[in-house]
Amino acid sequence: MRALAPVVVVLALLLTGCGGGASTGDGAVSVALQFPPRAGYAFDADDGGLLTKLGVAEPLVALDRQGGPVPGLATDWTQDGTSWRFALREGVRFHDGVPLDANAVVTALTYVLGRPAPPRAITDIGLRVAAEGPMTVRATTTAPDPVLPLRLSSGTTSILSPAAYATGQQPSPVGTATGPLRMTEVRGTEGATLERYDGYWGQPATAARVDVRYVTDPQTRELALRSGDVGFAEGLPETSRTGLRADPAVTFTEFPSARTILLQLNQSAPPFADVRVRKAVTAALDRTVLADQVLGGSALPASDLFGPAVPYGSIQAPPAADVAGAQALLAQAGHGPANPLRVRLWTFPNRPELPVLAQAIAGQLQAAGITTEITVGQYDAQEPEVLAGRYDMFLNSRSYLSDFPDAAGTLASDYTCGGSYAIDRYCSPAFDALVAQLGALSDPIARAELSRQAAGMLVADAVGVPIVHPRNTAAEKGVTGFVPDPLDLRPVLPVLAPAG
Repeated sequence: MRALAPVVVVLALLLTGCGGGASTGDGAVSVALQFPPRAGYAFDADDGGLLTKLGVAEPLVALDRQGGPVPGLATDWTQDGTSWRFALREGVRFHDGVPLDANAVVTALTYVLGRPAPPRAITDIGLRVAAEGPMTVRATTTAPDPVLPLRLSSGTTSILSPAAYATGQQPSPVGTATGPLRMTEVRGTEGATLERYDGYWGQPATAARVDVRYVTDPQTRELALRSGDVGFAEGLPETSRTGLRADPAVTFTEFPSARTILLQLNQSAPPFADVRVRKAVTAALDRTVLADQVLGGSALPASDLFGPAVPYGSIQAPPAADVAGAQALLAQAGHGPANPLRVRLWTFPNRPELPVLAQAIAGQLQAAGITTEITVGQYDAQEPEVLAGRYDMFLNSRSYLSDFPDAAGTLASDYTCGGSYAIDRYCSPAFDALVAQLGALSDPIARAELSRQAAGMLVADAVGVPIVHPRNTAAEKGVTGFVPDPLDLRPVLPVLAPAG
């Protein structure tokens, strides 16, 4: 009963703190999302992507369901060497009534480009923007960039009204964006209130109001859905999936994702600076057992970073565990009964499968002679430590298309020597040279082949261990309209509506 108490308390707060339920007579719906804003909806963090998912903010370029670029705030674009010209959509008004024009776009993009850590989608390409007439924006890069429209589909490049940037403070999306839902209230990391924007240029939001609640605990999200306090929840616990499928009042959806759960290994310090130890960890793990038995088939075993969700990912099953081989590699590295290897494994609970996997991974490593101390903590507190190399092993869930729908972003940010999210602290000039070639490739087939080669190099160098490719989950109760997005880059909330 003591273990359940925190969940019950949080659920009680959900039931009493905001009022209402899953849907009400005024056309409103309530949703439970698993990841709150990381920095007050700051675009130079990852919160721009969250605002796109909410249906509040929009970038120049939208995405179709296959991840291809389609018109958004820009209706057309053309390339001429290092320059791209974007024609803006006529008749768009920000939520404060100000019309969209080229100067507004330049103000917004210049702001994020000038941040100490610009969005990963547009960093390190020398991007500059300027107005060419009232409704045309010219974007230039240091070298020709074949995927700049895809980069400008990132939610971190969304456009806010000039008023958002006039204060000199962090721009607020409250009443300043262009999406079908207008943000009217923010409650920190607890939630936000969104209202349908009747002046929207495109398909209007279905619900008159959306009450967003950020609920980091997966069991609490499930309880809030079952109680009817929210009508939509994402990221449901693996243990609850069978029951949710059987509930006639619930519409349960499970769908593939361009996401990989990775066991990341700190190569900047012992013991994982030694490739033999990294290969020993890889050999000790049975990823098929982790996917099929520990996660009950809700994920696919991973043999490389990408997997079958994209055409350049491996569809081969990973090797079976080789405990004897792992022990031999550890012995070569100086570890054995007389000098056992003890390591720390960190993970976080927001993705409900991670703590479960961490326990199973620790058990498999123990069989090879590696003792693991597990810590389950909050991601926001762990991230600075892992980025600084002050960790041993980190079980992470990574969307490899998290910035824009092309592998170049993740390959550069996560694995190059100067990458901004290089948790493994891997640095290979050969890998960097390979990834740099993507800057000159526009042919999708050639880009796919190069991405495939990069993933193979990561496997050969034992840069962490790709564990599984999880499947996403979402459920509706008293709410309809959810459309799965395996890329996790398109708006989710504008299509939700009260059932009936």
